[in-house]
Parts: sequence; structure tokens; C-alpha cells
Amino acid sequence: MTLRIVLADDHQLVREGLRALLSRDAGLDVVGLAEDGAAAVKLVRHLQPDLLITDIAMPGLNGIEATRRVRAHHPSVQVICLSMHGDQRSVVTALQAGASGYVLKDASSEELLRAVRDVAGGRIYLSPGLMGGLVDEIRTRHRLPEAGTPIPAGPALTAREREIVQLFAEDLSTQEIADRLKLSAKTVATHRENVTRKLGVRGVAGMTRYALSEGLSEGGVSCR
Repeated sequence: MTLRIVLADDHQLVREGLRALLSRDAGLDVVGLAEDGAAAVKLVRHLQPDLLITDIAMPGLNGIEATRRVRAHHPSVQVICLSMHGDQRSVVTALQAGASGYVLKDASSEELLRAVRDVAGGRIYLSPGLMGGLVDEIRTRHRLPEAGTPIPAGPALTAREREIVQLFAEDLSTQEIADRLKLSAKTVATHRENVTRKLGVRGVAGMTRYALSEGLSEGGVSCR
């Protein structure tokens, strides 16, 4: 059985390099290439592949949000995230979004193929060295608080609100965001008001700081 794959990365050379690599395996068929998260979501909806391999840091709609949308609407499509970043937050966020694999971009071709086979087989794959950080994260999150200490809860932004935060952090104007998302400027402004209220921040600068802290953006610079 041939495994059908969609690749998403905002660098053409990376996309083509990955396609060439995966195409050496007769059991793999790269059926689509996407230049960002939004294009990846559309391709998955249209092509219904078995697997999406996506970069995390992409403009417009990042790979984490793309993973969340793909897994929500196409649960049979497995996802492997690629990144230069092996920090705990990025790995945990990708897994929480629904990814079944997390591979560092300095991995060997053999490791990527191993990740593809493992995830296609219903298993979780993490690049060597990431498991220790993940265990530390789990231990930290499950540490019992002192009696009477309230457990802090993060702001619950919707998928659309996270997308708009990323676009503001990438220095797009309200009208530019409205045009890209096919919304009215008034609707974007309403989302912006809701976001700043939920986050307790002021203006684009506050949203940008939030986007940077949450890994939604690196200030408009792709983080590879």
C-alpha cells in the first residue's frame, strides 16, 4: 500500500528536497506541496492524504494551527511536524494540536523515513533527545500546587483569534488581514478587541509579545 503524503514548508528548496528524498521510497507518494499552513489545510481537504508533514514556522497560518485544523476535520490524516526548535513548548504544543511525530530539521534522511513509517503505523515518533524534555514538561505540569493555590489558566483563544494574532504579529494591517482571510475590516477589529481583552494586553505590541511567547510568530521572520 502506497502512503500518500502532503508536504508543507514555506521554502521551495526545502519542499522540493523533501519530495526528492521521500520519492526514493517506492511506498511513498508525495501528492501535494503547500507553501504555508492555509494551503496545507486546503490540500488536505482536497487530496485526503494519509499523512501531512509540515514545518511549524510558516507565515499566515503556522504549522501548529494547520495541524490543529487538519486533525479536527480529518482525523484519519496523521501529522508529522518538522522544526529547527526542540524546546519543550514547541514539542508539547505540536502534540497537543494532534501531531503524531516531531522531527528536528537536522535529522538524517533515515530518521525522517523512520518517523514516517512509525506514524503511519499508528505510533508516536519524537527525534532522539526530545523525550527527556517532554517528560520534564509532564512532571512540571502535574506537580501538585500548595493547598489553596489557584491553578492559573491561560487565555482561551479561538483558532481564528490565534490566526489573527499571528498576522498582526507579522505586521499586517487590519485591512490586509481582512483581505487575506476574506473577512470585513470590522470583523477583524472585533476579533482584535476580543483578543486584547482576553489576554489583558494593549494594542498590537501586546499581541505581538503574546505571539512571540507562544511561538505563534517570530516577529514576521520565519524561524528556521
